[in-house]
Amino acid sequence: MKVVACTWMLLSMCLLGHHLIIYGEANEDQVLDNFLKSRLLKKPSPAVHYSSWFDVNTDHSSDYIQPQEGSMETDKISALPGQPSGVDFDHYSGYVTVDSKAGRALFYYFAESPENSSTNPLVLWLNGGPGCSSLIGAMMELGPFRVNSDDKTLFRNNYAWNNVANVIFLESPAGVGFSYSNTTLDYQRTGNKSTAKDAYTFLLNWLERFPQYKSRDFYITGESYSGHYVPQLAHTVLLNNKNSNQTIFNLKGVAVGNGWIDDRTGRLGKFDCLWTHALNSDETNKGIHTYCHYFNGNDSEQCENFIHKSYTERGEIDGYNIYAPLCRLNSSASTKGSFDSVNSFDPCSKHYMFTYLNRADVQTALHAKVSTWDLCNDLISIAWTDRPVTILPIIKNLMTNGLRIWLYSGDVDSVVPITSTRYALNKLMLPIKTVWRSWSTNDEVGGYVEEYDGLTLVTVRDAGHLVPSYQPARALTIISSFLAGALPPP
Repeated sequence: MKVVACTWMLLSMCLLGHHLIIYGEANEDQVLDNFLKSRLLKKPSPAVHYSSWFDVNTDHSSDYIQPQEGSMETDKISALPGQPSGVDFDHYSGYVTVDSKAGRALFYYFAESPENSSTNPLVLWLNGGPGCSSLIGAMMELGPFRVNSDDKTLFRNNYAWNNVANVIFLESPAGVGFSYSNTTLDYQRTGNKSTAKDAYTFLLNWLERFPQYKSRDFYITGESYSGHYVPQLAHTVLLNNKNSNQTIFNLKGVAVGNGWIDDRTGRLGKFDCLWTHALNSDETNKGIHTYCHYFNGNDSEQCENFIHKSYTERGEIDGYNIYAPLCRLNSSASTKGSFDSVNSFDPCSKHYMFTYLNRADVQTALHAKVSTWDLCNDLISIAWTDRPVTILPIIKNLMTNGLRIWLYSGDVDSVVPITSTRYALNKLMLPIKTVWRSWSTNDEVGGYVEEYDGLTLVTVRDAGHLVPSYQPARALTIISSFLAGALPPP
């Protein structure tokens, strides 16, 4: 029997009285914006101080590791409906139980490399939100396939990241995508700490299921609110690596795209981005700088008025990519990418993916137990229990432990723009090792890079919030360089 995840959603809709995003319409930018607004409306702010992260008890007893014999073979996908011919890699999907008492299980999709899978590194990918599915990454960004506009067939992504790594896409936390819990209260007490703990438990059990990867070089990557997820999970892994009774992860580094890492600089950078791209007036930007000091819910009414004016002035554009066309499914004027083309991103792709993943034959092929899939679960973010206001101290801690840290950013994203990332990095005051320079892909400038002592910043030219969606070739250059420990080619 399939687990139906929408019962709690319908109940919570009545209890919370909150405006919900229509199925198939949710975006990481909408969810992140709603999440930040909901945090600011609550007084005192539920944001927790980062220092509590350095005292988290992350010890896991042997009860957290479940028997995995035969599960890898069971999870193997024979074929996805509508997949193209000539698929030359193994892929898997299924569930890993992270709390047997609560019945909490996380869904994953795993794509091995077509070549050198036995030696290529292992990469974990996490989408943000909080509350958005990592199948967005698998089916719209860096995964091996994308969905055609017929909602029925797939085409190959020639720039998929599994060309250079074995990639796990994890739907986290429970309640997101196909992941679920049999204890519905779990959906109302999710936060940063529980998400990191469950993701770590997932990894422990997943490596028991795929033991050939236990000693492999391991990297954690993601985008958007994964600016929280990725560093916090990496910190959890490092803490547990000190426990000799646990599996030791060969964690080498982390990479985050357009990541939300600091509340104040994130908000300020967002509005400065709109102004510098001529989407806001001088008056509005001056008003925000004058009246919005902390973005913590205690700003004046004038601040809120200017923020509202900023969004009004921006108009109906795609916040993910301020120069991209909007999806018009029912309009002949809709701008779509070429059929079977990964080089021209179709703004309606999320609708094709939504329809495809809600087909019964696709869910059967994926071994899914949840009958309704959506891009994001806004209710997860509404009920979020904890988050630090800044991740910068955790990033500094990861630097101290010698991890490779890359922050990359599409330069036409207004959701978490490069402006916000640069403002945040300025707070770290890091010495520069390699001065700002351009890098290239296919004899074109792909973006710009600056290497600091312990951290690398990379921009991606003409890329939005979902960098691999808009610039797949440039994104592959970035991840290839990151894994190789070299800066992108000049």
